[in-house]
This record gives sequence, structure tokens and C-alpha cells, in this order.
Amino acid sequence: MKNTAVRHKVFLSGLICVLFILSNIFINHLLGDNVMQSAKGKKAVMIIASNNFRDEELLKPKEVLEKNGVAVTVSSSSLEESTGMLGAKVKPDILLNDIRVADYDAIVFVGGSGANEYWDNPTAHKIANDANNAKKIVGAICIAPVTLAKSGLLKNKKATTYSSTVQDIKSGGANYTGADVERDGNIITANGPTAAQKFGETIVKALSQ
Repeated sequence: MKNTAVRHKVFLSGLICVLFILSNIFINHLLGDNVMQSAKGKKAVMIIASNNFRDEELLKPKEVLEKNGVAVTVSSSSLEESTGMLGAKVKPDILLNDIRVADYDAIVFVGGSGANEYWDNPTAHKIANDANNAKKIVGAICIAPVTLAKSGLLKNKKATTYSSTVQDIKSGGANYTGADVERDGNIITANGPTAAQKFGETIVKALSQ
């Protein structure tokens, strides 16, 4: 009898553990579905340099966004095929000048050595400011946060950027945190290619709220 009671206790303990694990899996799956549902149908435009964008900073967030039901448009200052720093070939869908902020829920500036072409670009600044004023998600990764800083968006905002451009965003009034990804309200910044996945996930989360 004693052995039977022990076996019953062991069985019940095992059953409780299995039920606990299954409930966690169900909850995580449900939450994932909720994120998918709330982001589905949203639209984002990702702005790349006409040459030398950083491959992962476009491709990884784009994959994350699309996986979660977000329609992604790629834009640049030229409709000619752009080559990434690691060799990726991408033909933009629309010109920077043709971006209508009202058509999108998120505006994302991709980094890479060529991204400095937008630092002092009035059109890029207007797009960033129009998006911010409309409470859209505004994202930038690697050296692209400098574009946001020079457009005035990072003043008194927590932000991060690539190591070589820390002083540039500080000069624009940003509170540099050094984080891989930083979010302050509707503005999301990331420090480089290793943060590309998390950057995309943070944008999806913001679009889901």
C-alpha cells in the first residue's frame, strides 16, 4: 500500500509538471497569435541607401515584420538596384520622394556605410518629422539614428546608435544609452547588425500596441 501511495504521488507530481508545461506552451502560443493578429495588416516602409546599405539591417527586420503580417515596402533615393555591404542585391519599390507617410504605420531607416546620404537630406528629415507628428513608429538602426538626430527627433529622447556615431546623436540632444535596441515612445533605435533581429521584434511589438 505504501509503495502504491508513493507511485500515486510520483504520478500526480509528473502529471502536474506536464500540465504546467503544456499550459505555458499554450499561453505563449496564444500571445504569439495575438501579436500576429494585432500587427497583421500594418504597413512599414524601410529606407535603404542607394548603395552600401547593411544587409542584415534590412533583411532580418523585414523578415520579422513580414512573418508577423506587416506589409513591407523598400524605398531609396534611386530605383536602381542597390548593393548591400555584404553583397545583397535589392531593387527598391518606391523613391524616397514618393513616400506618403499617411500610407504607413512605421518608417524605418536602415543603416550601413551608405546611410549617411540621408543625414542632411531635407526629404528624409521631413518624412521622419511627419511620421513622428502623426504618432507613427519611427525606427533607425546603425548609423541611421543620425538622420533622426539631425531632423530633431532625438532631442531629450533615449536612443542608441553605432559606436562611431555616438557623438552625432548626442549633438542632436539624444540621451545615449548604449543599449542594443532602445525605445522611447514611438521612436526605436538600434546599434547595428547584431541587433537587427531584436530591432525587428521591437518594431512588431510597437505596431501591436
